[in-house]
Amino acid sequence: METFFLVAAVLVCVYAVIYTVCVKGKSCQSNVKLYGRTVIVTGSNTGIGKTTAIDLAKRGARVILACRSKQRGEAALAEIKKESGSDQVVFMQLDLGSLKSVRSFVETFLKTEPRLDLLINNAGIVMEGKTEDGLGMMFGVNHIGPFLLTILLLDRLKECGPSRVVNVASTAHNAGHIDFNCLSTHKDLGVGSSFLDVMKIYSNSKLCNVLFTHELAKRLKGTKVTCYSLHPGAINTELTRNAKMFAILMKPFSLLLFKTPVQGSQTTLHCALQEGLEPLSGRYFSNCTVRDVYAKAKDDAVARKVWEVSETLCGLS
Repeated sequence: METFFLVAAVLVCVYAVIYTVCVKGKSCQSNVKLYGRTVIVTGSNTGIGKTTAIDLAKRGARVILACRSKQRGEAALAEIKKESGSDQVVFMQLDLGSLKSVRSFVETFLKTEPRLDLLINNAGIVMEGKTEDGLGMMFGVNHIGPFLLTILLLDRLKECGPSRVVNVASTAHNAGHIDFNCLSTHKDLGVGSSFLDVMKIYSNSKLCNVLFTHELAKRLKGTKVTCYSLHPGAINTELTRNAKMFAILMKPFSLLLFKTPVQGSQTTLHCALQEGLEPLSGRYFSNCTVRDVYAKAKDDAVARKVWEVSETLCGLS
């Protein structure tokens, strides 16, 4: 019995160390206040988007909750107002899987809001299917929608500089690959519906996020707008709610080894708020620290081609 308790105590200590060092991670250290500033956070009705919105509202920002579901968005609006104590929180409907919705959102935003200081492209999905524009669902929602949203809001961001664009990517981008032939023939980043196929396409979409940020930074040189991509960590959120089997398989691990949404929002907040990051525009962050990426994630030619294909699919060229 004593041996059992000794082993149990050792395991608890080992888990505590792993959790503190590898799971919990660093926290955003910025004390910046955001009174008079306006922020858009996509996918802010749940998960790290919601906790990010709460933190920014507590700092005094006017926070626009850009979410697809009106019902879930309005429910989150009430919760975020209550938890943050701020009445400067607004819900605006945005479906990143619809180019028409993105354009409508931007038109309404530019008419009703005089400022934009921070755009956080947080929303992401793991889901099969096609968007209403005929794009692969993950390609459309995880990359093309945020791409168009950012491009259409750039002038306002430039007017209000210094301002930032923060793109929530994933370490999964390391497994990504951009197949331009597949993009040309299928308007998607891959084909197939098996678990591995779905995860490959998700990884490809996250690589698009990192490449988009890399190219965007080059095009923003000389302006007061900077941009950053990031890995938030493995987080216990609703990201996989549309991939039931994956969610079931990961449940035991997520309970013990995944970050909470509050912990998972720290790198987003670091990229959005930390002073002095301007020289690192275009870079990739993890655990509130800038990281090097593989050559494929900063390939100038590929990044430029992804941008050009994205422009074409959005009807911008």
